[in-house]
Amino acid sequence: MRSSLLKSTSELLRRSRGYSSSANPERKVAILGAAGGIGQPLALLMKLNPLVSSLSLYDIAGTVGVAADVSHINSPALVKGFMGDDQLGEALEGSDVVIIPAGVPRKPGMTRDDLFNINAGIVKALSTAIAKHCPNALVNMISNPVNSTVPIAAEVFKKAGTYDEKKLFGVTTLDVVRAKTFYAGKAGVPVTEVNVPVVGGHAGITILPLFSQATPASNSLTQEDIVALTKRTQDGGTEVVEAKAGKGSATLSMAYAGAVFADACLKGLNGVPDVVECSYVQSTVTELPFFSSKVRLGKNGVEEVLGLGELSDFEKQGLENLKGELKASIEKGIKFAHGN
Repeated sequence: MRSSLLKSTSELLRRSRGYSSSANPERKVAILGAAGGIGQPLALLMKLNPLVSSLSLYDIAGTVGVAADVSHINSPALVKGFMGDDQLGEALEGSDVVIIPAGVPRKPGMTRDDLFNINAGIVKALSTAIAKHCPNALVNMISNPVNSTVPIAAEVFKKAGTYDEKKLFGVTTLDVVRAKTFYAGKAGVPVTEVNVPVVGGHAGITILPLFSQATPASNSLTQEDIVALTKRTQDGGTEVVEAKAGKGSATLSMAYAGAVFADACLKGLNGVPDVVECSYVQSTVTELPFFSSKVRLGKNGVEEVLGLGELSDFEKQGLENLKGELKASIEKGIKFAHGN
């Protein structure tokens, strides 16, 4: 039963694109914040990924135990745990992909913006270390508020002279995962066949699911259904925070989404064609310097930032509504990077 579970979990992760059947190059993945609520299940999922040959788990405390636990799983990736500032460089050295779920989680009544001061400082310190020890790695930012932490990392990398806009990603995959799930449930279509682009940012109204472009298309949804699905996707994080009644935020679904996006990055690095995911990246799709849209991934990270496609009137209005808030979040991140 356990071996079948391992196979089915790995199969779920690669459901939309097959892993390359040829021999894959050795890839090191580092998770910064690996002992936390997102980091632990994310470490488990990355240990199951056959594209990962070395898994480096880092946190300020507790990582050695997590690494020992995960290392007992009978999959190929070699696992090492690292703790504290003095081991951060070794944890990062030689990494191909760095995933950052580090920081404090949301609590009831807390917005992503409330997380800013704590998580911004953490992201700035970790980005400084990445610039020094693995400047060519693809960086997958999960730490909230993503709308601000990605610009912070970009500014840190610019200051260090290592910035490559093709290699810095805000992970917005959970918004896509939620949009797919909620749409499938309402439209009555198989969830494994659904795709829904989600653009904009990664907080509240900056999250804009494009249900007009959902596949398979559904004629059964009313405009009221679309409005409700959009709001539920935007409020998905709050839904989980409230359901956990002060005891956590979206950790398991976020770990899954993080694993899906990291897998896409690894496939791109390995030359698998037509790997497309939504991500928050440096962009010229709108007048904003960072924006989430479909991105084609490849051997250098971002191969192409794809446009928005045709939008419904409701989506066009949503796009205009989100720009002010997203612009302010970007500016807040840039200001923090320069002022602290």
